[in-house]
Amino acid sequence: MEFMAFSTVLFLLLTLSLFPCSSSSSTKGFSLSVEETDHVIVSPNGMFSAGFHKVGENAFCFAIWFSEPHGQNTTVVWMANPDYPVNGKRSTLSLQGSGNLVLTDANQFNVWATNTSSPTSVKLVLNNDGNLVLHEVHGGAILWQSFNYPTNTLLPGQTLTRDTALVSSRSESNLSSGFYKLFFDKDNVLHLLYDGFTISSFYWPDPWKLVWADRFTYNASRLAVLDVLGNFSSTDNYHFMTSDYGAVLQRRLSIDYDGNIRVYSRKHMGEKWYVSWQAKQQPCKIHGTCGPNSICSNDPYSGRKCSCLPGYKVKNESDLSYGCEAEFRLSCNKNESHFRYFNHVEFFGYDFHYTQNSSYKQCEDLCSQLCDCVGFQYSFKKETGYADCFPKTMLLNGYRSPAFEGAIYLKLPKGSSFSHHLEEYVRNCSHTVNPIFLERGYVKGHEKMLVKVFLWFVCVIAVIEVVGISIIWSYLTISKKKSSIDQGYGLTTSGFRKFSYSELKKATNGFSQEIGRGGGGIVYKAILSDHRVAAVKRLNEANQGESEFLAEVSIIGRLNHMNLIEMWGYCTEGKHRLLVYKYMENGSLAENLLSETLDWKKRYDIALGTAKGLAYLHEECLEWILHCDIKPQNILLDFNFEPKIADFGLSKLQNRNNINNANFSTIRGTRGYMAPEWIFNLPITSKVDVYSYGIVVLEMITGKSPSMNIDIAEGAETHHGRLVTWVRERKSKGSTMASWVEEIIDPTIEGNYDLNKMEILSRVALDCVEEEKDVRPNMSQIVEMLQNPEKYCQH
Repeated sequence: MEFMAFSTVLFLLLTLSLFPCSSSSSTKGFSLSVEETDHVIVSPNGMFSAGFHKVGENAFCFAIWFSEPHGQNTTVVWMANPDYPVNGKRSTLSLQGSGNLVLTDANQFNVWATNTSSPTSVKLVLNNDGNLVLHEVHGGAILWQSFNYPTNTLLPGQTLTRDTALVSSRSESNLSSGFYKLFFDKDNVLHLLYDGFTISSFYWPDPWKLVWADRFTYNASRLAVLDVLGNFSSTDNYHFMTSDYGAVLQRRLSIDYDGNIRVYSRKHMGEKWYVSWQAKQQPCKIHGTCGPNSICSNDPYSGRKCSCLPGYKVKNESDLSYGCEAEFRLSCNKNESHFRYFNHVEFFGYDFHYTQNSSYKQCEDLCSQLCDCVGFQYSFKKETGYADCFPKTMLLNGYRSPAFEGAIYLKLPKGSSFSHHLEEYVRNCSHTVNPIFLERGYVKGHEKMLVKVFLWFVCVIAVIEVVGISIIWSYLTISKKKSSIDQGYGLTTSGFRKFSYSELKKATNGFSQEIGRGGGGIVYKAILSDHRVAAVKRLNEANQGESEFLAEVSIIGRLNHMNLIEMWGYCTEGKHRLLVYKYMENGSLAENLLSETLDWKKRYDIALGTAKGLAYLHEECLEWILHCDIKPQNILLDFNFEPKIADFGLSKLQNRNNINNANFSTIRGTRGYMAPEWIFNLPITSKVDVYSYGIVVLEMITGKSPSMNIDIAEGAETHHGRLVTWVRERKSKGSTMASWVEEIIDPTIEGNYDLNKMEILSRVALDCVEEEKDVRPNMSQIVEMLQNPEKYCQH
């Protein structure tokens, strides 16, 4: 009887799937198929449609768009999980009996769901305003609506709230999440944020306006809405009216892939959209437009163009968002550098220092003597008679404008023969990326057979019913025994890919260039087939099953933070387990401490960046991830010495509510960096990472290894002890703050540091290594202290 019931349900579902879904509403049991082009939901007024929208070759997303006649290009206003497109075969959107709306990829992997339930009948409706609503039939209670989860567009009447944001697409052709975000920050002001590969910065409202003359910061409701007439209003007292205000038109407010907010209008379906308002009138002043070390210039006819500075070349031909990279290395010797002048060019932000009323010679000498200075901004103000000097540690947000009264002086090696002209590279400002293509393996045979059997069942019920039962039984039995290779298909939708073992063996030249090793495995340098430089970690053989490995890798691959190492993919074949990461040019923190290449400012910034990455793992991502092995070898440094935490996540995913963490059956970590909880078999919490972090910071401050024997005075005698004990002893005997900090400071940076910042860094480190875990701060508190040292310094 169970098989009869099951076959009947399947028959009904298959029968339903033979008919197009073009109504404005659907109830439980309905399903949209990616393979049926007429499976769409249309609003009663015909203005909006919802269904599967093609976003790449063999890649689709469930979306809502403005209806267009005669197959014209559609304008998408909402997408379900745009970063995880589904396959063009056997993918469905179905309204389950429980009341949950689920998007399934190739009938094997759920990539999105409303996570709703209802004991009564529910209905899915596409309203005339473009809002897709799931509500109960009796009583009309709303369970879910697309207006509460905007992607890159606000429609008239749709509210932007404190819990939502508009995120730009990656490019004009790639609708996955891009670099720009419109949202309410903690100051209750509506902001535009550029969130790039390594750098984040606000650029609207203008960041140099420290007091919001036209904004209101004290209304914490954080709401913004565009009405049908073209009036936009926000609770931070920001409002505008479109150029066509007053007319009842089709409208949409979108954050475009170029980082600008625009309101688009048109009168009728099928007409072209026109811009009726935009936030930034000067497109080159949008941060991140051309990437680092490049200059943006705007032509009113051809649009924005990007140029590499002399001595710099395009970093990534396949993705120009990476900007340009230096073809030279600067010396700390001021006699080995010179400066090249570019008028009317500004690089906004990332100043090492700001000096008012400075002469050109003073500004040049200051930059010449700083190893990190790559150039300086110098401008003379006629109205004041003063000149301003801005030495730069990074060349970001560069643009050329005749209206800018100033110049950039680029630091180059003396005697270099780089061209005096800017090297313009092709750029349509769409952050060009490769098209999406989903390459996956599927279990096909049995599914096709089921379809054939049940279609035949419609015609010859008596004969095929027996065959259908046997096929269903076989299918269920085989499905239970499918290999984990088939089960792991879903990982390929998560933004990184599965590599073959032979592919990685070739990329690493037979695993010949070792760049690091640890208890978990050996790391090799690799050149991938697309010419990207990667680090491939070959994990030691373990008893972990493939399904567990894939589950953990899928979670790690979804993590995204500027201070976590970027994972590009993985390999699992037989007993081989390999992880593919972005290669870090400056190696590990351990290597740099030994080579004495880090000044005090770099050390401080590395401590802050590492704290941000750990705070994200501990407190911000959905999964609670303990690192359990924080040490200098696991903190990598990119070309800008930005820290990236490596080796996080594998076998360390924990339940936030399980404070006992029985999953930790063995001691983890590295001797010298391990918290006392490991030794005394106490409950393991995120405070074990805090302790290890504190040891690393002490190592950065003192230049001494925690495993090194250090002479510690006690009266007239001395004995060998730990680094922590040595630092505490110096602090307790120091008569002033300056005296004890100066005693412990690494001799390589002695006499050249900010005493207040090094003092707060030392105090934070000592707080982190308290024996009692509850006394230690959490990582978000550490970030707050390091970002606001003047607030916590003791004088």
